[in-house]
Amino acid sequence: MATHTILEQAHQELQYKKTAPTLVMKFGGTSVGSAEAMAQAAAIVAGEHPRWANLVVIVSALSGVTNLLLDSASRAMQGDSSGCPQVRADLHQMHAAIAAALIPAGEPRQAILAEIDALLEGFASLCQAISVLGEASPRALDAIASLGERMSARLMASALDALGMPAQAVEASRLIVTDDHFQDAHPDFAATAHRAIAELQPLFESGVIPVVTGYIAAAPDGAITTLGRGGSDYSAGILGAVLQADDVWIWTDVDGVMTAEPRAVPEARTIPELTYREIAELAYYGAKVLHPKTIRPVIEAGAGLRICNTFNPSHPGTRLVAERVLTPGQVVRAVTAIRSQRLVTIEGRGMLGVPGVAARAFSAVASTGTSVPLITQASSEQSICFAVPLSAADGVLRALEKTFAAELADRDIDRIWLFPEVAIITAVGLGMIHTPGVAGKIFTLLGDSGVNVIAIAQGSSEVSISFVVLESDADRALRALHPLMINGG
Repeated sequence: MATHTILEQAHQELQYKKTAPTLVMKFGGTSVGSAEAMAQAAAIVAGEHPRWANLVVIVSALSGVTNLLLDSASRAMQGDSSGCPQVRADLHQMHAAIAAALIPAGEPRQAILAEIDALLEGFASLCQAISVLGEASPRALDAIASLGERMSARLMASALDALGMPAQAVEASRLIVTDDHFQDAHPDFAATAHRAIAELQPLFESGVIPVVTGYIAAAPDGAITTLGRGGSDYSAGILGAVLQADDVWIWTDVDGVMTAEPRAVPEARTIPELTYREIAELAYYGAKVLHPKTIRPVIEAGAGLRICNTFNPSHPGTRLVAERVLTPGQVVRAVTAIRSQRLVTIEGRGMLGVPGVAARAFSAVASTGTSVPLITQASSEQSICFAVPLSAADGVLRALEKTFAAELADRDIDRIWLFPEVAIITAVGLGMIHTPGVAGKIFTLLGDSGVNVIAIAQGSSEVSISFVVLESDADRALRALHPLMINGG
């Protein structure tokens, strides 16, 4: 059942109808990662507060905190918990420095620091337990990973209070209900609607700003789950849909979606407007400004979506829309890259006309928990080729060799092999659907720049075209194609 249908039924059961302007704002890790950054985020909230009767703030962990927590857990799994006390002290200092800068001295600051220390005490206990057991379940890892958001939400709520805006930290485990697929949980939108509205409506009515932990949720039994790395964006999409928000704004550290990676292409510029189809392709193929799962609930709820820069709030950023008027000559809107990939190739004359080879191959890949971002197959059916992350490549190869051991022994499959490190380059633009010759222009530009294309794939939507190049050629490929964003393509 579609998300919007599920939510319509839940809203009818709750007799819920949004009657006031509602905005959901999410601030990423760099937007709250220091006293200066969090002060800037709080000032943005203060500027918008008078315009919105219902305002929800969602925060990520301070920049780097989640990695620090999970790295500590990883070392504890190897039996080394000696570094946990230092990590605990470092985390206390990071959060205490922000508290000292933004929260008045005395009881308010002491109360927040006491809550943070209690969370860090839980971290130390979990690390010790993991070290003793020599392993950590996905459930335990989610409990550890959640701590960053739980600490930052308390800081942000107190910072808003100090500016005269009543605010309350709210753990998303009280709002967002998921399945029990720890580390990458799937939301139950109906149950979430019931929980979120029941928890947040009284805060709206009393003029309190809820500051919600991004990234985390809870299984039906109350165990903390997480929505996958980068999932704070998804938290904003989920709550925006559930609350029938007018707008969802994602605050990050860049001026919206760029035509290419500024590091690789210095002349890259902000794209003022993109369709949901375009941003979905860009998010999937490596653009890091928005978690891919954020888009669907926002689209289906009919909310607006905008990507803005916390450190340049006057910039309009990128507005995401259902449809846009196509600009003549502006066919390709952006080009992006997924780096650190390997190509896996299964080839053999015995594959010709044999059903089920692809199904068995991807079942083997799935058994390793690996996602496949690109697939291509020769029309002769004598080979199939797909990309996997560099870190997963050896495990995928072993799984495939085990699955096809009999075929390899009988020479029905000649070999399964890994190509050296590659990058997937993707050109995206809605205008590509209606414009002949785009692929020709792309490959001419690449050829003129000396970039060799190893594999090609295009989806049936024709909104994007992807191709594989050597990792060492990725930046050159991006620079070669960027003129298409400016001069038309």
